Amino acid sequence: MTENTTPTSPLTPGVFGRLGRWSARRRRTVFVGWAALIIALGALAPRVEHALSGGGWQADGSESVAARTLIDRHFGGQGSYALAVVVSSARHTEGDTTFRHAIDMAADALRRERAVADVRLPRRGDSISPHVAVVRGGAGADTAEMVRAAARVEKRLKAIAPSGVQLALTGSAALWSQFNEENKGAMLRSEITSWPLTLAVLLVAFGSVAAAGIPLLLSILGLVAAAGALWVGSRVTGITIWAMNFALMFALAVGIDYALFVVVRFRAALRAGLRPLDAVGETMDSAGKAVLVSGLAVLASLSAVILVPSQPFRTSVVGILLAVGFVLAASLTLLPALLATLGSRIDRFSLPWVGAVQHRSEPFARWARLIWRRPVLVGAIAAGLLVALAIPVLSLHTAMPNAGVLTGDASARVGYERLQHGFGPGAPAELQVVVKTPAVDTVQAVLHRTQGVASVSPPQRAGGFALIGAQPASEDTGALIERLRRHLPSGTRVGGAAAEAHDLEHALAGRTPLLYALVLTVGFLLLLTVTRAPLAAGAAVSLNLLATAAAFGMAKLIFQDGVGDALLGFKSQGFVDAWAPVFFFCLSFALAMDYTVFLLTSVRDEFERTGDAREALVEGLARSGRVINAAGAVMVVVFFTFGLSRPLPPKEMGVILGVAVLLDTMLVRLLLLPAVLRLLGDRAWWVPARIDRWLPDIRLRHAEPETPSAR
Repeated sequence: MTENTTPTSPLTPGVFGRLGRWSARRRRTVFVGWAALIIALGALAPRVEHALSGGGWQADGSESVAARTLIDRHFGGQGSYALAVVVSSARHTEGDTTFRHAIDMAADALRRERAVADVRLPRRGDSISPHVAVVRGGAGADTAEMVRAAARVEKRLKAIAPSGVQLALTGSAALWSQFNEENKGAMLRSEITSWPLTLAVLLVAFGSVAAAGIPLLLSILGLVAAAGALWVGSRVTGITIWAMNFALMFALAVGIDYALFVVVRFRAALRAGLRPLDAVGETMDSAGKAVLVSGLAVLASLSAVILVPSQPFRTSVVGILLAVGFVLAASLTLLPALLATLGSRIDRFSLPWVGAVQHRSEPFARWARLIWRRPVLVGAIAAGLLVALAIPVLSLHTAMPNAGVLTGDASARVGYERLQHGFGPGAPAELQVVVKTPAVDTVQAVLHRTQGVASVSPPQRAGGFALIGAQPASEDTGALIERLRRHLPSGTRVGGAAAEAHDLEHALAGRTPLLYALVLTVGFLLLLTVTRAPLAAGAAVSLNLLATAAAFGMAKLIFQDGVGDALLGFKSQGFVDAWAPVFFFCLSFALAMDYTVFLLTSVRDEFERTGDAREALVEGLARSGRVINAAGAVMVVVFFTFGLSRPLPPKEMGVILGVAVLLDTMLVRLLLLPAVLRLLGDRAWWVPARIDRWLPDIRLRHAEPETPSAR
């Protein structure tokens, strides 16, 4: 089947068509406006890295955070964000002059740091052993500043460490400082690696250098604008540095998706004989409207993360929302102006495979006809694979990472291991128990008789409170923390880094069902609004959930069980990071909604035009399948590039999101959802009269051609 190239009459534009035409006619104004915005925000973008926060990984309002507040106020900032310098030596002991000199040097490095409130030297029976000693610097600033202070102190320690003695900075502040630095570098290297691969895929998808450059332009604009806006936002509230990392990834993701859908439609309009201005109007009335709905679906899915009571989670989403928002705005205004300017030059510097991604694909039409004939077989194969991959998720175990997630030579990890060697396996996870002075004896008695407590330090008293350290017998402290909280007197608070990690895990687990329900509900309502088809929308959301569950089943096998860990170059922690089921679920579901909108609206559009469910499925898949696959291929390349990172968190993110997109594109969009639509037949597009009256009329359909007299 060949494309119709007979000149077509201009179309009567709808709202989006008029917006596209306005941008095209006033493209100089649009170009100047966007240039001014990018210059203004771009001038602020270089400052964003130093303005964003590296700390705050806590459950706001939790018992452990309350304990840290009391400790920092009454005990010289010796809470979980205190800086701990571990002095260790294989040759020297704590009685040697060289060893004592190293302790003094560590203490001096801490005193020189303006964010350190109080320096405490090692105490016998508590923080000194024959070959290991700990010098502590109290937190005199908020968590974000203590993370920055850790980076400064670490540099000083590297410069002064005497021969034969090792100085390693550890503790929460050092952990997050080095965690952020390692992962920022790894993600940046992955981005740099992914760009040429992405460009290669785009060249294949678009078939010309000019067209392939458009999504990269949108991505860069979205990223620069988001970076500048994040700096502005950081003046108002603390924003995690991860907001910039995720903005980088999603600016590229949605920039490619939206540009691909719009450019393919624009090319089809040109081939149909429309002039560039009319082609822009037709493109924005169809693909432009779909891009807006898709963007709203992505924004709505990601906004649910704001429910998590933790600053890094909430503000990470801010970076993505800004990046997606700017790319979406550029797709609806700047992109039409750019397309009108290029016109037929969109195919400039064409490659031999130019036109590889056409608006309509006959191979996908043949595939849809096969699904129509064998829906049960095709659906059963796809569903069986997804269910098999999803079953391991039932035994998924999550936890917050410790220093073991860092590279072997990171000082926070070295110090962590030296503490274990010198004081026992549970030493780095010491619990800090804060109690009012009259209850000290009772608390000490409970601590001494509680199973899992290896040692109890003498109480420190100040301001009517007492601080007691309880060292666990092992690194696994979750059950111990819960036992202590059940048995300790009312008003006692259990804190420390391990307790903060435990409380954050608990908060994430507690909010996960609500977050999932909200994401699924919002996704269903958006699809219902666009398709006016409750059964199709419900089926699509359910299948998106199944594909996401399958991706997390794979994550369980790889990252928890260690299947293929040698091939991927990491050692399993025995769990999946606690943020994955929350954050990566929203990210993967948002991307799945992106593709769902385009597929369902394409099929719905054909059903309204023909009234034939078979023709609608065949033509809908023919007109969306290849485009969706091209967009999915780019995303898989980008995410799997992150999967090659050395640090575990970006590797985990890249593999989970890459697998999610791969499964969604190959099994759900190509097999399972079309099979379900075939089995539903006309019922897929049925809507009760009451719901039909309630829904706004924003269906994504082509505008009607103008009559010759209307020209």
